[in-house]
Amino acid sequence: MIDLRSDTVTQPSQEMRHAMANAAVGDDVFKEDPTVLALEAYGAQLFGKEAALFCSSGTQTNQIAINVHVQPGGEVICHEESHIYKYEGGGIAKNSGASVRLLPGDRGRLTADAISKWINPAHDVHFPLTQLVSLEDTANRGGGAVYDTAELAKISALCKELSLPLHLDGARVFNALAVNQMEAAAYGAFYDSISVCLSKGLGAPVGSLLIGSAAFIEKARRVRKVFGGGMRQAGIIAAGGLYALTHNVERLQEDHLHALQLEKALQNCAYIDSVLPVQTNIVVAQLKDAAERDTFIEKLKEHGILCMAFGPGMIRMVTHLDFSANDCAFCVETLQKM
Repeated sequence: MIDLRSDTVTQPSQEMRHAMANAAVGDDVFKEDPTVLALEAYGAQLFGKEAALFCSSGTQTNQIAINVHVQPGGEVICHEESHIYKYEGGGIAKNSGASVRLLPGDRGRLTADAISKWINPAHDVHFPLTQLVSLEDTANRGGGAVYDTAELAKISALCKELSLPLHLDGARVFNALAVNQMEAAAYGAFYDSISVCLSKGLGAPVGSLLIGSAAFIEKARRVRKVFGGGMRQAGIIAAGGLYALTHNVERLQEDHLHALQLEKALQNCAYIDSVLPVQTNIVVAQLKDAAERDTFIEKLKEHGILCMAFGPGMIRMVTHLDFSANDCAFCVETLQKM
């Protein structure tokens, strides 16, 4: 099967498996795993920050960051379709006792003007205190949309002016960097904390990094423990993440090219109403007949192609490092024949 359900379905390469099998390990709770320490140091340096914390998932890194930044009863500003709100099991409320201000925006992206209008007055006891702004880049529900860096600069300046921490759910941040062509350190300067997923476009089997100041990460380490996330000889999985960061970033452009080819093929299909403009590796299409969505997905499966439902009448395809040029050509041909 050609699996386009997500870029989380990738298998570690033989080279990555070798790095994992031969990783030097120690007890990470004691801060003694050399491979975890190397991964954390590399990730922090890459984004121009002081420290990083290796965690099991992007949901965990996001939820830890929120817990560090926000006090119970505080409020988080984010897009109404953001992953931290929509796909993390109600964790903002359950883990941190915080409320959420959900804002609309273009394909999952917010603006400084929109954010500024919803920062609650600190002197009015009727409102929760606005304590965090969270962005998602790329925006999953926006079809992999990338933030304009000029707008990011405005949002960052607004948050700094108001002493509001700014968090990035950067599950696919390297896809964004491949488009905006910013250096990771310059991009990282916009944010107070950054979550980076290693198991999506980068192809590691498990793990995410939470990146920020030394003081922030020290607090985050305690929260990780409280959330049950202390790990021992984690270097075995950290080695996969380190290999991913050092070998699988540049090739993301290939995934973007394949996504553009799928976009063009879908646009030329009589049964497709529209396709969200493709910027990165996510392709979201709307069928003309919404009721045919599940039938369409099943028909693709019969042809050996897996994709996923993404809303009423909508499907999503995500390209990745296990999706080859030959696979792409087959998918294009299949879509045109259906």
